[in-house]
Amino acid sequence: MKKILIINGHPDKESFCAALAGAYKKGAQNSGAEVKEIIVADLQFNPNLQFGYRKRTTLEPDLLEAREMIKWANHLVWIYPVWWASFPAILKGFIDRVFLPGFAFKKREGSLLWDKYLKGKSARIISTLDQPVWYYWLINRRPSYWAMKKNILNFCGITPVKATTIGPIRLSKTSFRQRWLEKTERLGEKQL
Repeated sequence: MKKILIINGHPDKESFCAALAGAYKKGAQNSGAEVKEIIVADLQFNPNLQFGYRKRTTLEPDLLEAREMIKWANHLVWIYPVWWASFPAILKGFIDRVFLPGFAFKKREGSLLWDKYLKGKSARIISTLDQPVWYYWLINRRPSYWAMKKNILNFCGITPVKATTIGPIRLSKTSFRQRWLEKTERLGEKQL
């Protein structure tokens, strides 16, 4: 049985990203997957990695629980809006605080290489845009996608990573959004 963790990184709990998370969850549960969810906006934690890796800040209970859910899952679904070619600050803070050395990876002593601690997991990125998808891909070269896929998930051993990019949202009609909710529910049903 697939164990899916949905991580909603939008700071607004009434956003279209929240609706997408609900649609994916519904589809995955209907197909028999076990599903858990992290709504980053609901967590109580300091998003600032104040001392970098020089000195550790004690993880808050919500982050300790998030770590357990990440360990439990074999498929992670990241849902967030693309803002300023990246993801929201609260999601970045969540990643900074949770994906630490010793949990997600470990740098090898005296080497530029590292060990990947989250191997055996796959991921799906579902991101929303206020620009056309073709523009984000061809002109802007998908910066938030590459940051999430290569520099975070693959770095920690999570592979394969697939993506669904939806946009433009800002001027979209209800019918456009409804179609994407249906498509996202089908992704959940297929557990992709």
